[in-house]
Formats: sequence, structure tokens, C-alpha cells
Amino acid sequence: MPGLEFERPILELERKIEELRGFTAHKDIDISGEVSRLEEKLSRIKKEVYDNLTPWQRVQIARHPRRPYTLDYIEMMMTDFIEIHGDRHFADDKAMISGLAKIDGESIVVVGQQKGRDTKENLERNFGSPHPEGYRKAIRVMKMAEKFDLPIVTFIDTPGAYPGIGAEERGQAEAIAYNLRRMSDIRTPIIIFVIGEGGSGGALGIGVGDRTYVLENAYYSVISPEGCAAILWKERTRAKDAAAALKLTGKDLVEMKIIDGIIKEPLGGAHRKPMEACENIKKTIKKDLAILKSVSKDKLIDMRYDRIRAIGVFKEP
Repeated sequence: MPGLEFERPILELERKIEELRGFTAHKDIDISGEVSRLEEKLSRIKKEVYDNLTPWQRVQIARHPRRPYTLDYIEMMMTDFIEIHGDRHFADDKAMISGLAKIDGESIVVVGQQKGRDTKENLERNFGSPHPEGYRKAIRVMKMAEKFDLPIVTFIDTPGAYPGIGAEERGQAEAIAYNLRRMSDIRTPIIIFVIGEGGSGGALGIGVGDRTYVLENAYYSVISPEGCAAILWKERTRAKDAAAALKLTGKDLVEMKIIDGIIKEPLGGAHRKPMEACENIKKTIKKDLAILKSVSKDKLIDMRYDRIRAIGVFKEP
């Protein structure tokens, strides 16, 4: 499994334990005591490292190539998924997934950004950076959810909307702005999860709703750390400093009342035990839907409006 720089002591110890187990499997030698001792040491190191992650380290975990993506969560927690393609204007954007699905028999609409696992798939998915047609497809499907009174679940995982010339010519900014306005008054519950990267307007384009959650090792920010560093200090290498200044982790976002909560991940990240992370998301969806579906449509919109208006409000002591 690919590792990050700060995980090196953990990975080396895990490798040593596996080597010892492999050695004893073919030799008549009992070194179970040594293995147990190393496992205890590994457990201590893991807890020490992962309980004290810096914002930049969490950004690195959010970008881990083995981290579960939108389609992984759909496969693990949903059934009867039917993908809906195209924006009916230009094309089908494979960086944006949308469709119908069921969670424990309950019908929902699901929308999310999708990255690739290898170079070929990343090129096909545009590295998870949607074009305007991706946002137009997303809102088209959300309008359908409103029409048939189906709740919406969105999964955010993008470094940002694609900034290329073609995307700008086709109205990237307008497409995102329209989604922001339209999602604010869609008359059906919307629950949002930032599962990896939550970068800039690319994230906000499917990020307006009634509940917003960030996974423990995901981030949600107005700009990527590298982009912020390039603007403020003209040095992308200062991304670590930018990550700390941006207050982009779940803990910071909860304190600023930008999100409603943090979804717990397995120790080391969602990629280590994807099903555990998936179950935590699923429990939250079911809990919130039970509450939101009992609220009248008019009150739902009023609550959403008040929630959005409250962001950024503060009082000086």
C-alpha cells in the first residue's frame, strides 16, 4: 500500500511484522512473543502519529490514491444504482457521477465527484475536476429528485472545478453560480459529505444543502494549499504553511460552524478500512433523513436559508 512520508515508521514496522510472520510460517520457530511486542509498539506509534496530524498531513491523507471515491461508497452502501449521463446541452462529464440508488430500500438521488485510480482513468475522469457540463448534469438530476420527492446525497472530492479555456468558454463560473442558487431552494433534503478534497467553487457547486459533513481526514477550503501558497508567498512549496492558515480541517470547520460535524475514519484513514468509514457515513445519512423528511418543504427551505446566512457571522467581545 502506498505510504506517505510521515507514515514511514509505521510502514516499516508493519513490513517487519509481516516478514516475521512469513518466516515463522515456513520454519519450526516460535517468535510469537516478538511479534506481539512489535504489534504493541505499532499500535502505540499509530495512535501517536494519527492523533497528532497537522493540517498538511490531513491534506495528504485526503489525496491518498487508495482512498475510497464516490463510486466506491455507492457500491459499498447502496443498491440498485442507475447512473444518469449528460447535461442535455454539451456532453457527459465523467468527473461527475449522478444517478438513482437505494439505501436499505429507501430511494435517493446521489451526486458526487469521481477521480481515477491510474493515469488512464484519471485522464478520463479529468482528475476529479468537473467541467461546466458536470455541474449542469448534477443540477439536472437534483431537479429530478425534487420533482419525484427524493432526498439527495452528494459526495465532494475535487481539487477544484476545471479551469481550462474550454471550460471557461462554456460557462464554468455561471454553471457553478446557478447550482449555488438553485440548490439553495430545491424542495427536498440535501445531505453533503466531503470525502476527500473539497476545493474552492468546484466543491461548492454540489455543496449547498441542509447538512454538511467532512470526513476526519478530508479538507474543505476556498483554495488548495498550493494555490494559496502561490498567491500569498509566490512559493507553492509553502503549502504546509498555507494548510495551517486556511483552517481547512474538520475540527476548524466545526468550530467556525461551517459544517455540521466530522465523520470518524478508521485509524490511519478511510483507505485502511473503507467499509468502516462507509458505515459511519451510512448511519449519518439514515439519521439525518429521518429528521429532515419530517420537516415541511417550506420550513426546510427556511432552515437552509438561515443556515447559509449564519456562516461567517461573528461578534466581537
